[in-house]
Amino acid sequence: MTATPEPENTESQAYLPDFCATSTVFIVVLAAELVAILLTIASYDTPGRFLIELSKTSLFVLWLALLSSAIMCIFRSKLESAGKTRAFVLGFVVLLALCGVLAEIALQLTRIFGQSVIIEDSHSQFILRTLGISSIVIALMMRYLYVSSEWRRSIVLEAQARISALQALIRPHFLFNSMNTIASLTRTDPRQAEEAVEDLSDLLRANLGGSGDRTSLKAELEVAAIYQRIEKLRLGDRLNVRWNVADLPMRALIPSLTIQPLLENAIYHGIELLPDGGDVTVSGKRDDGYLEISISNPVAPGETRAKGGNKMALANIRQRFELAYGSRATVDVVEGYDEYAVRLRFPHDENRP
Repeated sequence: MTATPEPENTESQAYLPDFCATSTVFIVVLAAELVAILLTIASYDTPGRFLIELSKTSLFVLWLALLSSAIMCIFRSKLESAGKTRAFVLGFVVLLALCGVLAEIALQLTRIFGQSVIIEDSHSQFILRTLGISSIVIALMMRYLYVSSEWRRSIVLEAQARISALQALIRPHFLFNSMNTIASLTRTDPRQAEEAVEDLSDLLRANLGGSGDRTSLKAELEVAAIYQRIEKLRLGDRLNVRWNVADLPMRALIPSLTIQPLLENAIYHGIELLPDGGDVTVSGKRDDGYLEISISNPVAPGETRAKGGNKMALANIRQRFELAYGSRATVDVVEGYDEYAVRLRFPHDENRP
């Protein structure tokens, strides 16, 4: 039996952005500092004191931004339970109340340490001005973070849809040929026919049942090896797959259904078009915190199939690698006169997200 990845949570993303995430905190801090610069420029009227005024404004705004992120990180789940609209309204009210409290604290500190912190506005003017500016900034930032998180969610859902489509895509000719091969083996070699049925069952289970985004490299190679065994029954000595993967860590994670579609393309677009067949080479190595996997196959000069399926599989893998690793992963194609190769490079990660 082939292990399949555990399904991940496919529930919709929460309405409020994840204020515990480093990327969200970074955006909040960056926006806060930009607001501090704008406020300082708007009120700057004393030559030579711009940096001093900026430092005072930044201290207040950054503390406000960081405390707001911490509050939203702690109470996000409770706010979400109130519903989408109420979550936004309650979050807005909580952050605005926090701004009022910090403004009052800053004003009281000014009275105690008048020599170091100076607020020239009156009590009501400072509180009202702080609440007014804060309400605008909070509303804009929450809306921006929500739109950003929804955009990210749409990418995730699209990638999951592509994974589902790829899992459901089994070429009819492969299934037809496999069943014919099994049917012929039932008369000549019943034991091998039984093994082929088990392999086909495992392959179908891996393709149709695994809904996880990433799986272990061991499980991914097992699925590819099952596919190879089924195709070997049909192609015989025309197909030879060389596995040079001993240096790869089997617990490393890789986007599911990556190697098997590439092996399938190598056989379908390469080996089947060669009268004498050839060797498909799957090799891998470690490289300074990264893993590199290459799938290469010989090509028949002047003999090609329609490349729609090949391009679809590559586009799908590229998108999922970009989603999982960003710019840290690459999917390169090296196409020569008599050889075609796909090279994957991605970070070595053994911890599930």
